[in-house]
Order: sequence, then structure tokens, then C-alpha cells
Amino acid sequence: MFSAFVNSFKIPELRSRLLFTLGLVFTCRIVTSVPIPGVDAAELQRAIERVQHLLGGGLLSLFDLFNGGALSQCAVGALGIMPYISASIILQLMTAVIPTLERLAREGDVGRQKITQYTRYLTLAICVVQGFFLAITLENPGALGIDTSIVYSPGWGFRLMAVLAVTTGTMLMMWLGEQITERGIGNGISLIITVNIVSALPAAISQAANLFKGQGGVAGLSMFHLVGMLVMMFLVISGTIAITQATRKIPIHTTKRVVGRKVYGGQNTYMPLKVNYSGVMPIIFAQALLMFPALIFNAIPFPAIQRIGASLSDMGSMPYLTIYGLMILFFSYFWVATQFNPLQIADDLKKNGGYVPGVRPGRPTAEYLDHTMTRITLIGAIALTVIAVIPMVLARQFQIPWLVASFFGGTSLLIIVGVSLDTMRQIESHLLTRHYDGFLKKGRLRGRR
Repeated sequence: MFSAFVNSFKIPELRSRLLFTLGLVFTCRIVTSVPIPGVDAAELQRAIERVQHLLGGGLLSLFDLFNGGALSQCAVGALGIMPYISASIILQLMTAVIPTLERLAREGDVGRQKITQYTRYLTLAICVVQGFFLAITLENPGALGIDTSIVYSPGWGFRLMAVLAVTTGTMLMMWLGEQITERGIGNGISLIITVNIVSALPAAISQAANLFKGQGGVAGLSMFHLVGMLVMMFLVISGTIAITQATRKIPIHTTKRVVGRKVYGGQNTYMPLKVNYSGVMPIIFAQALLMFPALIFNAIPFPAIQRIGASLSDMGSMPYLTIYGLMILFFSYFWVATQFNPLQIADDLKKNGGYVPGVRPGRPTAEYLDHTMTRITLIGAIALTVIAVIPMVLARQFQIPWLVASFFGGTSLLIIVGVSLDTMRQIESHLLTRHYDGFLKKGRLRGRR
């Protein structure tokens, strides 16, 4: 593997792409470190740490983790790349239900460019709205659980400055991500999120090391616990890689067609159906939606309803984990239902002379694909639920800090594994094209088969 990294810098084109990617990633990290003018960043960071301590993680910690700590530092990139992700998800869901967007998606590059333009406009609108509410929240620190002032000069001047700063930071990172995708290595947006998550790894290692030191007369963890944590991390990472790469291969046969003197088709291939087709989206949807009922129930002045809100706010409790797991299962099927179109796939196979052995073309093929996708989605959804619940169980039952537990599963581990595998596949394709060995000499990546 080390020789593969060395060979990567021997290819001029690949070397320039890697250096270009590293330079833009470094620029993104600078954006997450420049503070917003007029904010006491130190006081805000103490407030964020207090909220995280009280809630034991949650959406606020996840949002700050995705932004590389920019929110806790009140940096220009406090919103991070998440408004662009939200806009992309909204457009993808709207494409499945709005005929105009569906026609644009089928028009090839021209239609995709138009949808990308709409995504940028929606990103700008989301940034303005979120930036305004961020400025209002900073002007009212009581919402963060502190009674000291965070903003030096509250008012519309600060609000306009904050909205302009965070909007510019997000749009800049969006543009840098697109440049990485076009001229660098890997998917730029996903790579920026991954780097932001990995940037918290040193702090997580430091907190994990403190667990083995006795503090306040309490004995630290033993070597037995260390071995158990390492074995568990190995198993979770292996399982995450397996569920990310797992596919169900549907055999496809194509009939022979004679056009002039050339013969087309007559080949046996397969259609890969991903077991975890929805990726990390069900976890993000479930975490986002579970936050709002807790806030609403806690604001209602009835003890019974407030107890329900408290149970929904307590991450790691049995009611929260039960609802959380059921929502992940639901959104796994919801994402497949909106993004996977078996009728269109069956029609495309029929037009190209392809068919599934033992299944008639047309609607029977669509029903077969839908039935197969339904079964494998259940396996992927259950595995996704287990991976998502592990950090909460570790934080609640074993008193492991949330930052450390988040690297044992959940959204962060799924993103790191998925993006790393995709980036390695792209680098390996460049190496194999120039007749160099890839990262795995004895085995093969799933993408090379």
C-alpha cells in the first residue's frame, strides 16, 4: 500500500490532482477558523461545551462535527457545507414528485446543470435564513444556557454582518468542493465533510486517553477495556465497510442484434443493487426530525407532556432508541421508494434488448426488481440502525464521551468509510491506467470487479 502512495506522485496528472485537492482542503480548514466579527468566540465555545455536556451529544454536536468545530469557534464557516447538502436533498426529493424536475433530470448534462443551478439558488436562500437565526441566537445567549453576553454590539448591523459572513463562507466552500470534484480527486463536497470530521480525531484520542487515567479518586479504565474498545472498533469498521460495499447481483442477458455487418449484444452481465442504497440519509433525517418534537413538548406547560419531551431529549434512553431505530427503518424504505425506479430500469432493459433470466420483460421485471430491493433494503436498514445506535449506547451505558463514541459508529463513521473507499477507487483507477499496482496487490477493490 505504501508503494501505491509513492506511485501516486510519479504520475504527473495524478500528482497535480492530489496537490490541488490538498490545497483546497487546507483553504476550507482556514474558513472554519476565521471568527465572525463582533462575537466573543471564547464565551460561545464555553456555551457550546455546556450544551453538549447537558445533552450528551445530539444534533448540535453532530452539526459541529460536520463543520470541523466551526460552530463552536463561531467561524465564518459556522454553517459549513450543510446548507448545500440540505438543498441537494430537497431537490432530489422534489425531482421524484415534480414532473418538470423529473424531465430535467432525464435531459442529460443540460438538465443536470439546470438542477445544479437551482441547488445553488436554494443553498443561498437556506444560508440567509440560517445565518439570520444564528445571529438572533447569538444576540440572545439565554437560548444557549448562559447569562453572559456573546455579541459585543447587538443590532441590525451585527445581523447583516453575520448573515453576510456565514453565507459567503458556505458559498465559498461549495465552490471549492465543486472545483475538487472537477479538477481534483474524489467528490469535493463529501471530501470536505470527511476532513472536517477527521479534524476532531485528535481531540477524541485525547479524551479517550483521559479515560485510562485515574481522576478525582476514580480508577481509570484497564488494559482489558482498551483491548475491548480496539476489537469493537475493528468489528464496527469492518461491518461498516461490508454494508457499504455489499450488493445483490441481478444477472442480465442481452440479445444479439445485427446492424449492418456488426453484431451487438449477446453478453451476460449483472445489475448491482446496493444493500445500503440510502447511505447515511436515514440517520440524518431521523436525527433532524427527532429534535423538533422534543423542543415542542418541553415548551408545553403540562408535566405529562414535558416528561415525554424529556424522554425524547434523552439520547440513549429506551424510548429514544426505539423511535430512532423505527425512523431509520422507515426512511431507508422512503429513500429507496423515491430514488429507485424499477419501472424505468425495466423499460431501459427492454429497449436495449436486456432481460433477467426467467423473468418476462416489462412489468414483471419491474415487480421482480422491486421485490428484490425490498428484501435487501431490510437487511441494510437493520445494519444501519445497529451502526447508528452504537455511539448512543456507548455514551449512555459506558459513560464514554460523545466525541469518542461518535467514531465507533453513526453518521461520522459511515461518511468516512464511504468517502475513503470512493477516493481510493478513483486513485486506483489512475494507477491501473498507467500500469501501476493498486492499493491491494493480492485482493481487489469491489469497483475493479
